[in-house]
Amino acid sequence: MTEFELKTEYIELIKLLKLLRLVESGGMAKIVVDDGLVLLNGETEYRKRAKLRKGDVIEFEGETVKIK
Repeated sequence: MTEFELKTEYIELIKLLKLLRLVESGGMAKIVVDDGLVLLNGETEYRKRAKLRKGDVIEFEGETVKIK
């Protein structure tokens, strides 16, 4: 499990995917979210700009990221 330290109130889902290099580009981030490939707190997340806050956990392609 990877931990990501949040320094602001929140981060948008597609921005986190890009920042952690789980996807190659912003366009790819949008596609994987649209296709339902990302889980947020155990549930499929379709909102590209979902606001992730401390305590949230995302899962994508076998990677798990906890927001601290």
